Amino acid sequence: MPQVNVTISGKAYRMACGEGEEPHLEALAQLYDGKIEEMRQAFGEIGDMRLHVMAALMVADELSELKKKVETLEGRLQSLQGDAGFADQRAGEVEEKAAAALVAAAERIESVAKSLLPTQAG
Repeated sequence: MPQVNVTISGKAYRMACGEGEEPHLEALAQLYDGKIEEMRQAFGEIGDMRLHVMAALMVADELSELKKKVETLEGRLQSLQGDAGFADQRAGEVEEKAAAALVAAAERIESVAKSLLPTQAG
């Protein structure tokens, strides 16, 4: 199993991960380290544990908000897909009616054309 060295809040940690996940784990560690630095700049030196907890809560809050947005977007997508299905159904019905109207019009035109042709006496 591959291992990665990451640095968070100035401390190095050796982490195991799945094959090919090394860059992703490194990026996550950088993201978390950035949150800790944000907290440090906003609140000063209030203790490493407190900074870590506050940064973890910020990340959890962002995750929670993103999950809500995804749920909202999935609901909208389902609604739009339902609307699209209804529109397709209506379009099919309109096409059927238009085709029937065209057939009827063609039959009338043919009838009128026949009535206008001179009859041939034999």
